[in-house]
Amino acid sequence: MSDRPESIEVTLDLLRRYDRPGPRYTSYPTAVEFGDGFTEADYRERLALADARPDESLSLYFHLPFCEERCTYCGCHVVITRRRELAEEYLGHLLREVDLLAAALPSRRRVAQYHWGGGTPTYLDTEQIRRLHAHVARHFSFEPEAELAIEVDPRVTSHEQLAVLRELGFNRISMGVQDFTPEVQEAIGRHQSETRTRETFEQCRALGYPSINIDLVYGLPRQEPGSFERNIDTLIGLRPDRIALYSYAHVPWLKPNQKRIDTDALPAPEVKLHLFCIAREKLRAAGYAPIGMDHFALPGDELVAAMHDRRLHRNFMGYTVKNAGDMLGCGISAIGDVQGAFAQNAKKLPHYYDAISAGRFPIEKGYPLSDDDRLRREVILQLMCNLRLERGRVEEQFGIDFAAYFATELAELSAPDGPVEHGFLEITPERLEVRGNGRLFLRNICMVFDRYLRDKRRDKPTFSRTV
Repeated sequence: MSDRPESIEVTLDLLRRYDRPGPRYTSYPTAVEFGDGFTEADYRERLALADARPDESLSLYFHLPFCEERCTYCGCHVVITRRRELAEEYLGHLLREVDLLAAALPSRRRVAQYHWGGGTPTYLDTEQIRRLHAHVARHFSFEPEAELAIEVDPRVTSHEQLAVLRELGFNRISMGVQDFTPEVQEAIGRHQSETRTRETFEQCRALGYPSINIDLVYGLPRQEPGSFERNIDTLIGLRPDRIALYSYAHVPWLKPNQKRIDTDALPAPEVKLHLFCIAREKLRAAGYAPIGMDHFALPGDELVAAMHDRRLHRNFMGYTVKNAGDMLGCGISAIGDVQGAFAQNAKKLPHYYDAISAGRFPIEKGYPLSDDDRLRREVILQLMCNLRLERGRVEEQFGIDFAAYFATELAELSAPDGPVEHGFLEITPERLEVRGNGRLFLRNICMVFDRYLRDKRRDKPTFSRTV
């Protein structure tokens, strides 16, 4: 049968070996390590250190959490409401958080990467969109080549909103689709016609957005190879500049809404992997280049050039060429990465509002990185982004002997029945390089370098499965 794992050169035994819970590594250490010992005072100290580097640019992320209804598959931090006045109250506090950041960064206000995520950022009406952006632009300046990106839901995004966003300078649109198949949409509680998606896409093209990304998710209930192949054909017909092909993360212990998912309708691991491989092969045949773990881009895209030059970067906003060094997160649950520390805002609206009203940053938890954390983060980041790690560069940057420091990890990777033997990774005295189908198990390779997975025993489920 065409959907057998052997057709993609991965045996069922290999699949069972590698299919286990593991992080996606949008950060290292991962958010499960964040603790409440990191306080607002600690965050202010990191901001002061960041301000002492006025020649470096920043990344800004704004979390706009509101949605009218919750999709059953969703793993994002959202607020479900049809009461539009709640968005106005939230916006008022968000503007005050921007004021706090501007006051803490009098010397450093240049932005290279700017992203609105959600939730549904276009839950805001056009006046609110203008007001938020104007307030940010009043305090911060955007570099000439800055990336201004926003996530949009075609079901609720109007042509007027798209036109206003383009007028304000937004140059990247990321459209959530997940799956075009009606039966899958019914299973995940997200009804979005192909016609509506196509209309939004064509409006973005007509308005002159330089880059359009479309998100699909594989591993959703009721997905099967034939219908998923039609999804990819539809996507290729639209020809977006970038495609994000995310693995569905089934974590009902973290996201109770996922308990409504019929687990019997989820594709088996070997079928789920085959769905990804169908997409990978069809997209490559259509001219898309694979980027990192789960992205694809047309040949002229800057992500492709960055990957070829081994300078691709990854942060909480995804793969990017904008390695701004410090990232500021605004809004509930937003995570910042500032001067060697992660800082996460309060997740509940009342706690967020109370802190902002008192003139405090709404920091709920965070994590200051140790020297070992910084080293391992660099190793994992290079593998996740560029599929190659230059050992000499790491040794020079961190003052270590790579073979000695990572003796345990290198032995595990090279062990019988491990990634090297399976042809997923090549280790030489000069470098580590992901090979063959190693991209399919990139999370597993990176997990070997994760000290927290090695040192901590977790009695409760924490991460989604890697396949």
